[in-house]
Parts: sequence; structure tokens; C-alpha cells
Amino acid sequence: MRAFFLSLLAGAIVLGSADAQSPSPIVIQAMTPAPTKQSPVTAGVTTSATQTTLKALQAMKAANEEILAQQKATLEKLDEMEKAANEIRIYSKRG
Repeated sequence: MRAFFLSLLAGAIVLGSADAQSPSPIVIQAMTPAPTKQSPVTAGVTTSATQTTLKALQAMKAANEEILAQQKATLEKLDEMEKAANEIRIYSKRG
């Protein structure tokens, strides 16, 4: 049984140390973007879409700031509770 495992281990070492052939690299040309021309109508639509997106992002930012303020207040309350719990532990050990 030991001989079988030793031969299996030796075979794994030999196969593991064999150099594998690496494939030759494939080079692909980069695609260049085609020149685009914007019509005045397209420019107006793009500006309108940009304004709408900007307003939505500003609303999201305001909501995030409100959530962060709530989380800050909660963390302060938790810190106060932790300090109070530590004081209770200290006083309970003395008594």
C-alpha cells in the first residue's frame, strides 16, 4: 500500500514539474471609434436628459446625507449606551 502511494506521489511530482507549453499570444487590433456628428435636436435631447439625470442625482445625494445624519445620531446614542454600560459594570464590581 505504501509503495502504491509513493509511486503515485512520485508520478504527481514528475507531472507537476514538467514544463507546459504556453500558447502563442493573439494580437487583435484596437477598434477606433467612428466620428460622430450631433444634430441640434440630438444636442437638445442630450442636454434635457443630462439635466434630468443631474436632478435625480442631487435628490439621491440629499437622501444619502439624511441617512448619514440619522446613522451618526444612532452611533452617538450607541456610544452613550456603551459608556453607561461600562459605568454600570464598574460600579457593580465595586459593590
